Amino acid sequence: MTDFASLHRAGDPLVLPNVWDVASARILVEAGFRALGTTSLGVAAASGLPDGVGATDTEALRLALHLAELPVPFTVDIETGSVGTAAAVAGVGAAGVNMEDAMRPAEAHAALIRSVKREVPGLFVNARTDTYWQRPGDLAETLRRVRLYAGAGADGVFVPGLSEPADIAAVVAAVDVPVNVLFLPGRHTVAALADLGVRRISTGSLLFRAALAAVVDTAVAVRDGLDVRMDLPSYARVNAAHAE
Repeated sequence: MTDFASLHRAGDPLVLPNVWDVASARILVEAGFRALGTTSLGVAAASGLPDGVGATDTEALRLALHLAELPVPFTVDIETGSVGTAAAVAGVGAAGVNMEDAMRPAEAHAALIRSVKREVPGLFVNARTDTYWQRPGDLAETLRRVRLYAGAGADGVFVPGLSEPADIAAVVAAVDVPVNVLFLPGRHTVAALADLGVRRISTGSLLFRAALAAVVDTAVAVRDGLDVRMDLPSYARVNAAHAE
């Protein structure tokens, strides 16, 4: 299996699709993606649970058990996380975790990062800060936090919501570890982010939300007599992957 850390390359960033179940994971591996992540929103919503409140540890671990059967490395979004959850997903084969600070005191998140790295030193810890997530953004605070997290032992830093090229470049310049950016349709291209030095590009909940939109569009098309997309994965293809 490819070493997960080595996939974070300057000039050739890791495009990391985020999955919510085994079917989405398998079909993305078939499409040639080099690694997978999970989306906490997708995992939570698919289970009828809220995201961001630590309600999905059991579901995340169950999915990790299945992802470990696939031939690519994977990382698990464990929301704010804990040492126990990080160790549990590492124990079933996860190469990394994503841990968000949810704008709690940065020092507390840095302490958690240090604890996880002591307990599971080989686990790739992607330290997320929410300084731009669903808020206007604060570059100075972002730089303070990513430096603190990198200093605490994080293997990468993640700033979802970051969109302006100058801000992205400033974060990349602030730390030696890989910078992860959430892909924003209409705002980003992989080539432009690579030129800025970004080494990991995540889709987050984008694929899950796109799948929900496709479900509605297809059902409405059937009901209203409109054209239905025909180039879908066949029953046999989907079923064969789970019968192996």
